[in-house]
Amino acid sequence: MKYLYYSVSQTIAHHTVTGCNLNTGDLLGSGTISAPEKSGFGSMVELCWGGKEVIKVGDEERKFLLDGDEVNMTGICYGDGYTIGFGDCRGKILPAKDDSNFF
Repeated sequence: MKYLYYSVSQTIAHHTVTGCNLNTGDLLGSGTISAPEKSGFGSMVELCWGGKEVIKVGDEERKFLLDGDEVNMTGICYGDGYTIGFGDCRGKILPAKDDSNFF
């Protein structure tokens, strides 16, 4: 977390300053956290240098997610006597909607 632009306390202040509720047990997301070196990159677009390099994904080499790909993220942290996290967060990449007949 040393590469975050805002500290956790600044993030909480930003979240609540306009009256948005924050309750005990709420889970805050930081977004992508990346380090300056490649081993610490936090997103696929960083790993492939914006599509200039391929990366290994399973048995394939990719630059980007493709139609039909499914992504599943889970997160959990263990502390001294507690556990916090979230279950499956999954999505499927669908083809772009054809709006050619819309106009």
